[in-house]
Amino acid sequence: MSLALDHVATSMFLRGLRALDGLLDRALESGLDETALMEARLAPDMRPFPDQIRMASFSARSCVARLTDQPWPKTDDAEASLADLKETVALSIAFIEAAEAAAFDGAETRRVELRFPGVELNFEGAGYLTSFALPNFYFHLSMAYAILRHLGVPLGKRDYLGQLDMV
Repeated sequence: MSLALDHVATSMFLRGLRALDGLLDRALESGLDETALMEARLAPDMRPFPDQIRMASFSARSCVARLTDQPWPKTDDAEASLADLKETVALSIAFIEAAEAAAFDGAETRRVELRFPGVELNFEGAGYLTSFALPNFYFHLSMAYAILRHLGVPLGKRDYLGQLDMV
């Protein structure tokens, strides 16, 4: 069985985003102080919790947009509550769900160029997805999970894994 790039991209991002949404639900249920959560981080030099949600969400929707050669919906990165963060995750889910399989035609070899201060990264679509976009997405999902666990939200591996595709 071979996996099509569109299926890998959409299924992996949607699964992770839905798990992320579930983590946010668990944080809401836990009664955590949202103001403190918005500043929470595992180390002084890492980004705070909301940035982990923003970056995971952005990574998913921008990857699908780049692979399908279309613009992605922007946010103002000013989410100040868990409800705001849930909206950002929902925006990403809706965008990815709307991506048509045909839009991924040629995505495996589509040129993807990323520019960051001091560095430019050039990929073909398949390499971008597998060596950058998915690992980056799961890094930020993992950090969000770890911050919540660190703050005492009762989460387990199943919360991180999300919905399993089983026979």
